[in-house]
Amino acid sequence: MNPGSIICICGAGTMGSGIAQTAASSGFSTILYELNDAILEKASTSIEKNLQSLVEKRKITGTAKEETLNNLRFTNNLHDCVGDVIIEAIVEKTDAKIALFNQLAEINHSKTVFASNTSSLSITKIAKGVKNPERVIGMHFFNPATIMKLVEVVKTDLTNEQTANAIIELSQLLGKTPVLCKDSPGFIVNRVARPYYIESLRLAEENTGDFTTIDSLMESTGFKMGPFKLMDLIGNDINYAVSCSIYEQLDKPERLKPSSIQKEKVETGQLGKKTNKGYYSY
Repeated sequence: MNPGSIICICGAGTMGSGIAQTAASSGFSTILYELNDAILEKASTSIEKNLQSLVEKRKITGTAKEETLNNLRFTNNLHDCVGDVIIEAIVEKTDAKIALFNQLAEINHSKTVFASNTSSLSITKIAKGVKNPERVIGMHFFNPATIMKLVEVVKTDLTNEQTANAIIELSQLLGKTPVLCKDSPGFIVNRVARPYYIESLRLAEENTGDFTTIDSLMESTGFKMGPFKLMDLIGNDINYAVSCSIYEQLDKPERLKPSSIQKEKVETGQLGKKTNKGYYSY
């Protein structure tokens, strides 16, 4: 893996656009694919705005901004998605991810690596549905992808060493800290983080404390962000989906039962910062 490699990101939402900006700013020729033109245009505007903000803060030069933008290509044509590494950041549905990878397998070379940014879905299940499963791996970035250093590299029993090494090396070239882990429900971070969210929601359900009080107390003990602020940043739809996924995969332990409060937030479209309303108003 080297800066001459081509990185293709599928899905131009918050995570996908953040990964694309990171790859392009690291010198990689980067393709950002999104079928929805409105989302693609929003991603383009967001990346340009983010880069301009960095210029104004003197964190990068104007030349670096232009080089990053020159490394980026935006497309709504799936046939443009030809590269050395494909990173998918689409909807959290296993069948959709398998279908996408199989479509792309038809137009890419046999050594192209297929990496999923899924938060909690089984990488093994995805790999088993894809041609040449040894080249399928998890590459889980954290939001915001342009800032957060950790990347979980999720290996299955089918993943070969070449694929794992390529993604570890790519993560390092992107300025990230890769942590290799075995495929399991929630991987490492989301598995460990579930009680932080679930117990906080349980306290709110029991009227032990309100959102602001719980957040303030957790932050006063050293957490950089309280659970409700963090869920609003991540997106309640994503956070709830991860909770449901881990709950189901671990045979529904009562301690990890998803919260009715968060379910209601999702059903009413109160997803957090991206909808300007969640546990707080923005």
